[in-house]
Amino acid sequence: MSTQQPWTQAAMPDQTGKRAIVTGANSGLGYEVTLALAEKGAEVIMACRNLDKANAAAQTIRRQAPTANLTVAELDLANLASIRHFADHFRQKYTTMDILCNNAGIMAIPRRETADGFEMQSGTNHLGHFALTGLLLEPLLQTPGARVVSVSSGLHERGTINFDDLMGQQYYDKWGAYSQSKLANLLFAYELQRKFSAAGVDTISVGAHPGYAATNLQSVGPAQEGSWLARVGMAIANTLFAQSAAAGARPILYAAVMPDVNGCDYLGPTGFQGMRGAPGKVRSNAESYNEEIAARLWQESVRLTGIGYERLEVKQ
Repeated sequence: MSTQQPWTQAAMPDQTGKRAIVTGANSGLGYEVTLALAEKGAEVIMACRNLDKANAAAQTIRRQAPTANLTVAELDLANLASIRHFADHFRQKYTTMDILCNNAGIMAIPRRETADGFEMQSGTNHLGHFALTGLLLEPLLQTPGARVVSVSSGLHERGTINFDDLMGQQYYDKWGAYSQSKLANLLFAYELQRKFSAAGVDTISVGAHPGYAATNLQSVGPAQEGSWLARVGMAIANTLFAQSAAAGARPILYAAVMPDVNGCDYLGPTGFQGMRGAPGKVRSNAESYNEEIAARLWQESVRLTGIGYERLEVKQ
């Protein structure tokens, strides 16, 4: 019987001298990823929509890790103007970036639209990160061995990309929209890696998912619906079945820092039905590896956001 201990944050290699951006860094998985990277010496830019919450989270992290090198920056992934402002400011200040952790997300909310008219879940979870990554492509390519980590969900397996109604204008199901956005995260991650490989650069793109982790993500939808019963149900389920946010962050951290990770890898819990357990390399569903769907989604994402990846396209 193996005596090897499950991988935890303590097994992370030293990150001194590395720079990371973590979206949604003020709570849940993003907070735990930020804390772990900071404890290992990385400089972390906490990219968050709510600056008050982000600054409070940064203060908490500094109490636990007094040497933490943190910068709080405003980023609203539901607003292309905010994404451009964040990326412009970053590029003015920095020329390199080792890790881009596309973590922030929303789940199963009533239909809303972003500032640019996108359905909120697809607009935030997928298109926002697609735009952000494209606008930060130069510092990624300037950094040897840089990584883009796209955080998906086990629910991507229920997803399908409905190109005829991508924004849910004809029919909207909150869980269907969430699953579509999480499948889109993986289609993006794998297509980005194909473009990196074709361009001959050593930047890698990988996916990760946290399993069933207890975060405030589950409470947003019921809160927006005003459903007290759903909020109580989610809270009970989190208590009984979910692993901690710190445990859920481990596959994301593994994807971001471990030397045995390769482009197009997908990291997640290896325990019961992928919901909990030690992180390891897992497989996503068949549709996520469909290159025709990925290429079509990429083209549509460029059209919708107006943000291309010319540096990669030119080199192909």
